[in-house]
Amino acid sequence: MSGLAGIGTYLPGWENSGRRVVGADEDALTMAVAAGRALLTGLRADSGRGVDDVTRVVLVSRDLPLLEGGNSAALLAGLGLSDQLPVVEQVGGGPAVLDLVATSLPGTLVLAADLEPAGGGAALISPDGTLGAAVDVLGRVTRSLPVTSRGRDGVRWEYDDPRLMLERGTKTAIDGLGLAEKPDVIAGLAPKPTRLLGRGGARALPTTGASSAMFALAEAGPGDVVVATEQATAVGATIARAVPTFRDEVATLPVPRTRTTQGPDIGISLPAYERAFEAKLRWEAGSCDVCGHLAMPPRLRCTACGSEDGWSLTPLPRTGEVYTKVDIHVPVPGRATPYSLAIVQLDGTDVRVLVSVTGAPSGTVEIGDRGRLVLRLVDTRSGVPDYGHALRPEVADQTRGEST
Repeated sequence: MSGLAGIGTYLPGWENSGRRVVGADEDALTMAVAAGRALLTGLRADSGRGVDDVTRVVLVSRDLPLLEGGNSAALLAGLGLSDQLPVVEQVGGGPAVLDLVATSLPGTLVLAADLEPAGGGAALISPDGTLGAAVDVLGRVTRSLPVTSRGRDGVRWEYDDPRLMLERGTKTAIDGLGLAEKPDVIAGLAPKPTRLLGRGGARALPTTGASSAMFALAEAGPGDVVVATEQATAVGATIARAVPTFRDEVATLPVPRTRTTQGPDIGISLPAYERAFEAKLRWEAGSCDVCGHLAMPPRLRCTACGSEDGWSLTPLPRTGEVYTKVDIHVPVPGRATPYSLAIVQLDGTDVRVLVSVTGAPSGTVEIGDRGRLVLRLVDTRSGVPDYGHALRPEVADQTRGEST
């Protein structure tokens, strides 16, 4: 049993046929970071807790971006956490996440993300181990019915038999938990089986993978029984009271029409990647050690006083105003066009940064528009995800805020 301090959720702003889908500049890591930042920022404003309370990070997904080399450094940097924290990257779905939330040590930040349907979730286990909503495991059932599988070659294989999945997989697993009544909230299922197997009024969740367990906990009320299921595996838990939930869930827009021009890939320069990594992902500028002038990206020679004595990284504001912008329609090999770029004047500083625009169709952002900087997948070069920050305009940033 653990004490749950809070939940963070993230849903991308694009939809296709009624389902949330990731943008071209999003992946499992950016969604996990978005959910984690929503949680940590919300907790800091709500109770003074946040980044300093995290002692361990666990990321659960079946869509980890980088299988060799790992995603830990980008994950910690995007969240603004110390690079000395231990990180576990785990392949799994809703049952694994619910089990982790119920059994993890105090201070653990559990993150989950899915690409289809797309969404991310985060949960912080109360650092003192006692405060927070108690999550108690009621039972576990682990069986094998691999109706969907994916091997080392990346090929996805599906055995299309919904009746078998429902009767011998999901229903048998939930029955095996030995619950006295039907669950109040079920993670991992589409709307129809949710209504069939859940208590009356059980509502379908926006995702069905790892992050669905987070959305289920956010949905649950005091004393509710939450079940997370995947194929023939299930975990049941009860929650003592409603959990503070901080949502980054924007209104949806249809996926914009773009075109991609084939061409030679742009190779990665690992020396340049290493030099820019901390500043780009942590969103920090170089502050001159002599005069304090800020430069983004950091420069060897200060443009204000000319000093080459060194600089220190300083956090930058994550909000600003569009100083000028341009819409790119010329085909760029390997990149979907059209897209927009903006020079953003960051609040409270004299720093202007060139970034791409995310979460809004090309051509809809104008000079003077406001927005915030969010972590995005800038490109994939030589197989390496290259992350940075992009401007999400306020017009595309109507979040649902906090619910309890």
